[in-house]
Amino acid sequence: MANARVHRAFIDYAKRGLDHNVAVGRYVLMPDHIHFFVAGDHEFDLGMWVRGLKRVVGAAVTGGRREKDSAAVTAAATTFSPVGRSQSFWQRGFFDHLIRNSESYAQKWDYVRENPIRASLVSATDDWPFQGEIVEIDHA
Repeated sequence: MANARVHRAFIDYAKRGLDHNVAVGRYVLMPDHIHFFVAGDHEFDLGMWVRGLKRVVGAAVTGGRREKDSAAVTAAATTFSPVGRSQSFWQRGFFDHLIRNSESYAQKWDYVRENPIRASLVSATDDWPFQGEIVEIDHA
């Protein structure tokens, strides 16, 4: 998933969220997973938002454009093995963590931004091109 097409799809999806009071802050795209900080208003449904993200990113990974129907969600979440059998692209569900204070936010961000170093993809965090910040999330 760490490529320019997926990065662009992630950024576009995150920016569209602003129209719905959803703010994506800092993020890091890794070859096999994504870390991001997100905040929404009291009506924000993280599960629904992540399903949409998986659809959009899945389409960018597979190179296809998917419509908003259940067959498309399945297709975007599935990739094909070389022998033609389908296998799940996304794990079921997702892992989330509620950040309660600025110290926790800083600790989580340090962990997230060092992922490319731990994976031996770069030697310095600033060298990883698939990271950024869409909007600053108030974490005080």
